[in-house]
Amino acid sequence: MFARTALSYDPLPLPDRTDLSPAEMQDKAEAFLKHMQQRHTVRDFTDQPVERSVIETCIRTAGSAPSGANHQPWFFAAISDPALKARIREEAEEEERRFYEGGAGDEWIKALEPIGTDAHKPHLTIAPWLILVFAQRWGEFDDGTRYKNYYVPESVNIATGFLLAALHTAGLSTLTHTPNPMKFLNGALGRPASEKPTMIIAVGHPTADATVPSVAKMKKPLEEISAFF
Repeated sequence: MFARTALSYDPLPLPDRTDLSPAEMQDKAEAFLKHMQQRHTVRDFTDQPVERSVIETCIRTAGSAPSGANHQPWFFAAISDPALKARIREEAEEEERRFYEGGAGDEWIKALEPIGTDAHKPHLTIAPWLILVFAQRWGEFDDGTRYKNYYVPESVNIATGFLLAALHTAGLSTLTHTPNPMKFLNGALGRPASEKPTMIIAVGHPTADATVPSVAKMKKPLEEISAFF
C-alpha cells in the first residue's frame, strides 16, 4: 500500500459493478433509509453473548472504508474480557464524574439534559463487547521510522460509520461513548502513542424494557440538512 520507495500505479478493471434501473435505485435507497431509521442508540443492554465471528465480520466491513492515500489509519480493539471491561468502566466513570462536576460548561450540560446521561456507565460492563476505535496519527516502518497518514479524522470517521451500520445490520444495538480525555485507553490496552482513541462502542442486545430519549427520534428534515444546486 505504501513504502519508502515509489510505488507504481497499477489500475484494475472495476471488480464489482452495479447496474440498476432508476426504479431499482430508488427502491434500494428507500429500503436502506428504512433500515437505518431502525437503528437506535440504547443504554440498556443484556449480557447475552455475541459470537466473536460476528464482531470480526463487522470490523472487516469497517476496514473496507475509503481512506486518505489508502493508508487505513484505524485500529479497532474488541473487548469481551470482563476484567478489562471493568477497568475501562472504572476509568471512564472517573473522567465522566469530572465532566459532570464542572469539567464541562453549563451550556454543554444543558444540551445533554434531553438525552438523560450522567456519569454512571453500567453498559461498559454489561454489554458483551466493547469496541474501541483508535486513529493512527502516523505509522512506522520496521526500523521505527515514521511515515505520515493523511486525512486521519475523516478516514476514521467514515470507517466508524461503516462499523455502526454493519453492527446494526447484524441485529445488534450500540452506544457510542466518548469520555474526555480518553488517553487512559492507550495504557489499558497497550496501544502506542501514535494512536489516538476516538470512541468506545458498546455492542450487544437491548433489554426488554430498553428505552430511548424521545428527542432522539427528532431528526432534522431534508431541507435543513441539504441543498441541491
